[in-house]
Amino acid sequence: MHDDIDAEFEDLTSAPELSPAIAAGEREDETTLRPRNLTEFVGQGRVREQLELVLQAATHRGAPPDHVLLSGPPGLGKTSLAMIIATELGRSLRITSGPALERAGDLAAMLSNLVEGDVLFIDEIHRMARPAEEMLYLAMEDFRVDVVVGKGPGATSIPLEIAPFTLVGATTRSGALTGPLRDRFGFTAHMEFYEPADLEQILRRSSSILGVDLHPDGAAEIAGRSRGTPRIANRLLRRVRDYADVRADGAVTRDIARAALEIYDVDALGLDRLDRAVLTALVRSFGGGPVGVATLAVAVGEEAATVEEVCEPYLVRAGMLARTPRGRVATAAAWSHLGLTPPPEVAGASAPTLFDE
Repeated sequence: MHDDIDAEFEDLTSAPELSPAIAAGEREDETTLRPRNLTEFVGQGRVREQLELVLQAATHRGAPPDHVLLSGPPGLGKTSLAMIIATELGRSLRITSGPALERAGDLAAMLSNLVEGDVLFIDEIHRMARPAEEMLYLAMEDFRVDVVVGKGPGATSIPLEIAPFTLVGATTRSGALTGPLRDRFGFTAHMEFYEPADLEQILRRSSSILGVDLHPDGAAEIAGRSRGTPRIANRLLRRVRDYADVRADGAVTRDIARAALEIYDVDALGLDRLDRAVLTALVRSFGGGPVGVATLAVAVGEEAATVEEVCEPYLVRAGMLARTPRGRVATAAAWSHLGLTPPPEVAGASAPTLFDE
């Protein structure tokens, strides 16, 4: 069922190698590697504990739990948690995405088909059309929707009762949610980037499912280059597996992982070709900045949205790029990573200043 539903999501086939978005051909592997319950879910310890309390309390009361909002960067497990919520409750899961709900009627049709206790998962919920969002307010609070029949002076509003349900919303931009929608969620969880130790545990589980002979030092090498994101870790594991099968004996050791990831342009800090192109353009073409993101995107031959949404979050978190009121600026760490000596004015810089352009 999940394979069919995943097809509703955005087409992300052109995502770079280390983009946390789902790439073409990964949906089947994504489904296979997803944890099936909270016990199998690795990392996000505080979120797991809080969510477990919410679900257990609802089960004891015999009522659907409060609506749940999951926020955080892509690839950290928001969809997996939504599936786990339905599994833990023993209920059916209905999945859609915000961009798919263009009209209020689309949402009304989905809500009217829910059975009591069902879990409705809306990915990228901040991208819902406003008419559908306004209908969702009433559905979340009173479990009913008002369907308007007709147009003009003769239009009639017909109240439609819907079965009590639990809404799980996922967003990569919690700040883009409207206040009325955000306030209607009873539990909000923010997903954080994973520590290398958690990623190693995820890689060990994935390797056992995929039948990969993964050595501990190989897992550590892949985890350290995965940008704190399980989806990227699993993607790199598959690429290293391919290399090990073709050019080695199939075992993934540290040396094999390093050789494989060098071919795929993933360096020791997890930067890929596009990341290094952005830093190189910023340093060599613009003297370290400041420069606007649109100009920077033209310099590397990419869309501005790709640079801003795929490259910048990790470069800022790694302390190599700063967002300032005047534009993007390379830090001393960026110059050093490229093997260059930073100019005196940035030589003492150690961390970026986090301002939006």
